[in-house]
Amino acid sequence: MGEAGAVALPETALVTLCFRANEARRPDGIIDDPVAIELTETVDYDFTNLRRSKRQDLALRAFAFDSEARRYLAGHPEATVVALGEGMQTSFWRLDSAGLGDKFRWLTIDLPPNIALRERLLPRSPRISMCAQSALDFSWMDRVDPGNGVFITAEGILPYLEPEQALGLIAECARRFPGGEMMFDLPTKLQAVRSRRRMRKTPQSAWPPTPFGLSAREIANLSSIQGIRAVRNLPVPRGRGPGFNALWKTRELPIYEPLRWLVGIKWPTLASLTLLEFDA
Repeated sequence: MGEAGAVALPETALVTLCFRANEARRPDGIIDDPVAIELTETVDYDFTNLRRSKRQDLALRAFAFDSEARRYLAGHPEATVVALGEGMQTSFWRLDSAGLGDKFRWLTIDLPPNIALRERLLPRSPRISMCAQSALDFSWMDRVDPGNGVFITAEGILPYLEPEQALGLIAECARRFPGGEMMFDLPTKLQAVRSRRRMRKTPQSAWPPTPFGLSAREIANLSSIQGIRAVRNLPVPRGRGPGFNALWKTRELPIYEPLRWLVGIKWPTLASLTLLEFDA
């Protein structure tokens, strides 16, 4: 680990970090994340209130992204994983310990302050590269060799973009990385509409708005973007507790789509998980 000290990360990054660590500490935890645990014990930030939370949706989201990345890397062991807006995610170390070999590469794309903190606080690896810029500055794509495969993760980033920005990013990834895949999560369309209304009423907020969301039909229609071969709606991993899993099982019922907005309000990160497969 790097040298600990005061951090100036966005609240969203600190919340996701702590909730993953909370899960990893549990004997029945959804994920194993020793790097997240160590970070929450060493950085100069008061996680007391966050540690009381029993939320599992953010750990389930991380588990879902890990599962799809493992599947892709199993078939493309020398691929590059591109993590957009990674914040303090610790996905590389979880995948590195998953028996996938030591050939895959990792490229983190994030804003300069976040990259500086990652360089200072997280373990080093010669297989990790970092690009200190916005994911919307497409010059980062020049650093990726698509020859051995590309898996792009947009975990928790697309909702914070404007719709035209998010759709433009998806389209450019499809154009530049044939044979690759891209995974992202989104809130429901209703959440995005409500967020945009809050933006107009309260332009100053500690928690950033999430103006981008898609309906189930709009997600399916992403297949019309040139270069996208298939769109897959991914199941949310099963969590802990009868109440949680009863709600989880509604995803298998025809009534789920009309109720999807309600699921998104209660557990925003579970509203939608999507995988895009690009043309070869």
